[in-house]
Amino acid sequence: MSQSDALDNREIIEKALIVLVGFLASGLLGLLRLAVVGAQFGTGAAYDAFAAAQQLPETVFVLVAGGALGSSFIPIYAKYRVIDQEQASRLASAVMTLSAAAAALLGLLVYALAPQLVSALLYSGRPPADQQLMTDMVRLMMLTPFIFSISGLLMSLLQSHAAFWLPAIAISMNNIGIVIGALFIAPALPAHPDVGQVGDLNIMGLAYGGVLSACLHLLVQLPGVVKLPTRLRPLLAPTVPGVLDVLRLMGPRVFGLAVVQINFHVNIILANTMVAGSVGAVRYAFMLTFFALGVIAQSQGSAVFPTLAALKAEDDYDGFKDRLARAMRNVLCLSFPASALLIVLGGALVSVLQRGEWTPESTAAVAWALGFYAIGIAGFALLEVLSRAFYALEDSRTPAIAGALAMLSNIALNLIFIQIIGDPRSLARGAFAGLALANALTTIIEALALWWLIRRRLADHGNERGIHDREIMSSAGGSLLLSLLMAAALWLLTQALPAGGLTLALSGCMLAGLIFFGGGYLFNISEIRPLLEPFVRRLPRRKL
Repeated sequence: MSQSDALDNREIIEKALIVLVGFLASGLLGLLRLAVVGAQFGTGAAYDAFAAAQQLPETVFVLVAGGALGSSFIPIYAKYRVIDQEQASRLASAVMTLSAAAAALLGLLVYALAPQLVSALLYSGRPPADQQLMTDMVRLMMLTPFIFSISGLLMSLLQSHAAFWLPAIAISMNNIGIVIGALFIAPALPAHPDVGQVGDLNIMGLAYGGVLSACLHLLVQLPGVVKLPTRLRPLLAPTVPGVLDVLRLMGPRVFGLAVVQINFHVNIILANTMVAGSVGAVRYAFMLTFFALGVIAQSQGSAVFPTLAALKAEDDYDGFKDRLARAMRNVLCLSFPASALLIVLGGALVSVLQRGEWTPESTAAVAWALGFYAIGIAGFALLEVLSRAFYALEDSRTPAIAGALAMLSNIALNLIFIQIIGDPRSLARGAFAGLALANALTTIIEALALWWLIRRRLADHGNERGIHDREIMSSAGGSLLLSLLMAAALWLLTQALPAGGLTLALSGCMLAGLIFFGGGYLFNISEIRPLLEPFVRRLPRRKL
C-alpha cells in the first residue's frame, strides 16, 4: 500500500461496511448453519465429537497461516510496495509457498499422531467409539489448514490493495460448506457404525463439509487476485527480502494465537467432564458471540488495519492516532447494545433454532452460556482493533505477552467459576457458563491493558500524547446510556410476550434497532450518525 492508498476515516467506514455486509451474510448463513446442524444433530455426543475435532485443524491453520500470517504480512508488504512492486510480488510468493509447506508438514504430523492426541489429551475419558469418531474427523479435516494457508494469503493481498468485496464474500464460504455437508453429504454417506450416526445422518458429513468450505474460500478469491499487480508463483526461498521480517513478526503472533487456542482446548477438556452436550453448547454460544463480534469489530479491524500499516510506513502518527481512535469509538459504540441484546433477549434469539434434534434443553443451555459471553463483547471488540494497531507498528510481542497473562488468568478463573456457577450435572444451566464468564472478564482486562500500553507507546509520536481518549470515552458513555435504555425496553417486552420464540425475537430486534440507531441518529449520540451516514446519503431525496 503506497502513501496515496492510505484511507481517510470516511473511506475506512465505507470499506468496513463492505466487510460488515460480508460478516452479516456470513452471520445469516451461520444462523442457517446452526439451525440445520442443530436440527439434524442436536447437542449430543456426535456433535460434541465434531465440535472437539474441528478445533485441532483450526488450531493448526491459525498458528501457521491464519491471523498470524495476515497480521505479520500486511505491514511488511505495505513497506515493500512503497519501494518496488516486483519485490513485493516476490515477498508474497515466498510467504505463500513457505506457509503452505509448513501447513502441509504440520498437517501430516497431526494426522499421524491423531489417535494419541485424542485419547490421551483432547478427548480423554470418553468411550473408545467417541474417540475413534473424533480421530477420523480430525484426520479428514487436516486438509483444511493447507488450503486455508493459500486462501488466507490471498485475502491479505486483496485487503492490502483496498479490495474488500471478495474477502467479504469468502467469509461466508465457511458456513456454506458445512450446510452442504449437513444437508447433502451426511445423508448420502454410508451409515456410521457407532456414535456418529444420528437417525439417517452420518456426522462425518460435517467433516467433509469443512473441507469443502476451505475449497470454496480459496476459489471465490481467485478472480480478484488475478487483477492485482502482484504476480504469485511457487517460490520456496526464505532468503527473499522481507520474508525474515514477516517471520520475525509471526513468532510472537503465533505464540499469542497458540495461547488463545490453548484456552479453547482447556474449555473443551473442562466441559468434557460435565454432562453430555456441554462441549457443543459452549461452542454454539461462542459461535453466536463470534457472529456479533464479526459484525461489530472484525469488519472495522479488517478495514482499518491496512491503512494503519500504511500510515506507520509513512511515519504519519497523527493520522495513525486519528484512524485508531475512530475505529475504537465505532466498535465500542456497537458493543454495548449487542451485549444488552444478547443478555436480555438471548433465549428468544436462540429458540429460533429449536427444531428436530435441537430441544428446549439445547436452547436453554446455549442461551445460558451466551449471556455470559455477551458480557465481554466490548473487550473482544477492542482487542480486534488494538491488537491490529500493535501489528501495524510491527510489534507483535506486546499483544502476545498480554495474551499469555490473560490465558493464565482465564484458566484460573475457569477452575473457580465452574465450581460456583451452574450445575455440572445439568445441561440447561450447566457449569460450562463459568468458562464463558472467565473468558469474558479476562478479555475485558486484556483489552484495557493493551489500551494503556498503546497510549504509552504512541505518547511521544505526533502532536498529541494521547489517542483522543476523551472523545473515545464520551462516545462510549453515550452508547452505554442508550444501551441501558434499550435493555430496559427489551426487558419490558419480555414481560409482555412471556412465551418468547420468533415473535419476541423479531419484535425485540426491531425495538432495539429503533431505540438505539434511531435515537442515536436523531440526537447525534456517539458514532451512530457517522456509521449510518453512508446509507443515508444513498437514500433518494425528494425535490421540493
